[in-house]
Amino acid sequence: MGLKEKIGAFLRHKQTKAYFWQLRQRAKTCGFYPLRRYYYSKYQRLMAKNGADIALGCEMAGVPTFPHGFYGIFVSEGAKLGKGCVIFHQVTIGSNTLPGSPGRGCPVIGNNVYIGCGAKIIGNVHVGDNVRIGANCVVTRDVPDNATVVLEHPRVIIRQETQDNTFIRHDQMAAEHET
Repeated sequence: MGLKEKIGAFLRHKQTKAYFWQLRQRAKTCGFYPLRRYYYSKYQRLMAKNGADIALGCEMAGVPTFPHGFYGIFVSEGAKLGKGCVIFHQVTIGSNTLPGSPGRGCPVIGNNVYIGCGAKIIGNVHVGDNVRIGANCVVTRDVPDNATVVLEHPRVIIRQETQDNTFIRHDQMAAEHET
């Protein structure tokens, strides 16, 4: 194996599940504080590079599978994930911290849960074992074991008047308000 292949293999290793898990564990548990800070900063760079934020404070019973990498994945502090979870890109597993909200708390995801791309699981939601959550679903209620969550057909709202969908940049909007 030539130098080019060795460098390629090394760079590919940095995106593997094993590398993610190893870095995460070291950032959480390394006994020597300066070294733990070093691992934490490497972990944060890996998350930033992928537009992801998987909090060190979330509990994972096993190593999740990320078929498309970590791109856009957010898992909040306090969330709990079971073993064998499959999490696709652009997934949010987020807490609800609004005072007085009935869904206040963090999600608890069971074992062997498949979470499709773009899905959002928000608040004090308990997702059972062997559940499938379809793409772009928003889950705010508990889901029992062996269930599948899907979206209904999109709703189409027809307007009589023509809609103005012009994008206005923030600086343009501020200039309009000044005049």
